[in-house]
Amino acid sequence: MSNGQWYPPEWPDRIRALASGELTAVTPKRAATVMLLRDTADGPAVHMLRRRASMAFAGGAYAYPGGGVDPRDDDHLVRWAGPSLEAWALRLGVDQASAQAIVCAAVRETYEEAGVLLAGETPGTVVGDTTGDDWEADRRALVERDLSFADFLDRRGLVLRSDLLAAWARWITPEFEPRRYDTWFFVAALPEGQRTRNASTEADRTVWIRPAEAIAGYDKGDLLMMPPTVATLRTLEPYATAAEALAAAGEQDLTPVLAKARLEDGELVLSWPGHDEFTKHIPTRGPR
Repeated sequence: MSNGQWYPPEWPDRIRALASGELTAVTPKRAATVMLLRDTADGPAVHMLRRRASMAFAGGAYAYPGGGVDPRDDDHLVRWAGPSLEAWALRLGVDQASAQAIVCAAVRETYEEAGVLLAGETPGTVVGDTTGDDWEADRRALVERDLSFADFLDRRGLVLRSDLLAAWARWITPEFEPRRYDTWFFVAALPEGQRTRNASTEADRTVWIRPAEAIAGYDKGDLLMMPPTVATLRTLEPYATAAEALAAAGEQDLTPVLAKARLEDGELVLSWPGHDEFTKHIPTRGPR
């Protein structure tokens, strides 16, 4: 391949199976991921992790901290600061319960996978150092789902700082994938006093990298990435500071991006609407 686009070899067969009715699309699970930024002398850098090669989905690919929604976050009362759930529901295009769960997933997964917590004791503060045995015990309990995020905040006397997040994009895993996610991408700045670490069992490396540098690595084929990661990195490139990116988040289009596959002139064509660079042309095969 000419770049680092993640493209599983089984996709063509799965696309054909879906087109022929042999494969039924599974319902995507709600998920959230966070582009965590910090300023450098050369512009903002984004925190990325490399998924272990052994992972069934996107092994070896660079991505952001993130993961699926915990269903308990739909109906548990979460200590909340920042824009109202009504405002978040309008921005995310979902009901208020789902908005709470998606924002909770973004904050919780950032803590679980990067050790960074977007919460404070009051609506105007944010926690500092989150290292130590007691913090690690709570983090592991969240990962194992032994502790809900609402109970974690209550135990710590913290409020979720939803104003430290801003929604950036929304991508849905193609219908022919067996593991599907409806993922909201958020942007946030690294809180003062906190630092990232590789807390995820799914990653073998973490980096702070400028979006332009990451894209250059992808274009050369050195860094493997999925289309949503590449697309969001490209949209981050113009901003000179993390604050500028956060300020621009409200202008970003949250229309869901879903890959489409079609048969055209003897080829299977896989495309992502609005993102022509990811289009793949796959020769069809004769009878076996």
